[in-house]
Amino acid sequence: MTTDVANPQFPAESELPFYDRFFVGLINDPRDLPFLHVMIACSALALCGVGLFFAGPYFWYLVPVYFAVWAFVLLPRFILMLHCTSHRMLFKKEYSALNHVIPWLIGPFYGETPETYFVHHMGMHHPENNLPDDLSSTMKYQRDKITHWLHYFFSFLFFGLVELGRYHHKKHNAKLLKRMLYGDLTFWVAVAGLMYLDWRAALVVFAVPVLLVRLLMMAGNWGQHAFVDSSDPGNAYKNSITCINTRYNAQCFNDGYHIYHHIKPRAHWTEMPGEFQKNKATYGAEDAIVFEGLDFFMVWALLMLEAYGPLAKRFVQLPGAPERSREEVIAFLKSRVKAIPAS
Repeated sequence: MTTDVANPQFPAESELPFYDRFFVGLINDPRDLPFLHVMIACSALALCGVGLFFAGPYFWYLVPVYFAVWAFVLLPRFILMLHCTSHRMLFKKEYSALNHVIPWLIGPFYGETPETYFVHHMGMHHPENNLPDDLSSTMKYQRDKITHWLHYFFSFLFFGLVELGRYHHKKHNAKLLKRMLYGDLTFWVAVAGLMYLDWRAALVVFAVPVLLVRLLMMAGNWGQHAFVDSSDPGNAYKNSITCINTRYNAQCFNDGYHIYHHIKPRAHWTEMPGEFQKNKATYGAEDAIVFEGLDFFMVWALLMLEAYGPLAKRFVQLPGAPERSREEVIAFLKSRVKAIPAS
């Protein structure tokens, strides 16, 4: 099993290759150097995506290779790089224009329309914290029923942008509303134009990834916020979960530490495992839900199957929390997925 590394040590700047020394000079935090490597890899695949527009008779031979690298190698790392850099500015002030590269130049190749992620995640989700005004709140759903998740997903897919626009209009967040509209409209106008160049490539490289990524993101958010204590739904320890010791954490910048992420959204991704190890007793006193060896998508899948046995097997007994038998763990988990009616 993968073991998450607490506060990993990065090489001294003098020990870095010359190109990494150059990159470190551009960014606010040297610990974010891996993001530059991800940006380069994602850009290389994006160029391959551009190449599909000119692939001619080889198009359908190249698409499976492109999608395999896109989905299984780069997509998860790109999405979590976008997440981290939305919370903490990557490039220094004097190079601030480079902060637009991820959402505007690379993001469209990875199912992210420019600005929409930031406007939703930073402008709405974190301030509302999965409570009823959060447009991605899971609270009103029975969170181990696939029919409820399908309603959740399709509501977001078809009405999410409209509702997000209404939310920011109501909150008088004109700047965020304009960013969302400008980014989304620019993306879809560009895709419509590219359809004339090659409709197949426009669908494969840009349109279909939006659908796939929004499905994945709503499955992930469901897993992150599936277990909610109805008596204290605003408490991050009781409306989010933490997943430890997973390959997902190693690939995706410790995204599994979602409880602390909601407690301190600007905490650096390298600090997450150490914070958990240091404060296990607090997690236990709050009766937080922590799984070992599962990621959010596995949690989501097991809930859709109502497979509580595997969830209970991976449930972490925390110091200070009640000692529970397997059956008691299952009952506890089931109590946290019940729909919570709006008050």
